[in-house]
Amino acid sequence: MLADAVEHLVTGIVSHPEDVTVVERSTRRGPLVQVRVHPDDIGRVIGRAGRTATAIRTVVNALSDEGPVRVDIVDLDGR
Repeated sequence: MLADAVEHLVTGIVSHPEDVTVVERSTRRGPLVQVRVHPDDIGRVIGRAGRTATAIRTVVNALSDEGPVRVDIVDLDGR
């Protein structure tokens, strides 16, 4: 469910929505949502001074029933 919400938010922001991949995993430190986007869109998803990424993390944490969720944003190159 969290992955679907993040995917919906991110695809509305980026120029290449077909390249958005969202994977939700459970780790020792808690839930992890990993977002992969096209290299040209990484700046759009992070935003100025990280404001967009912070807003996405705030929404995801508000939707989570399991407590804090870590959201990682990476480009398709894996950097």
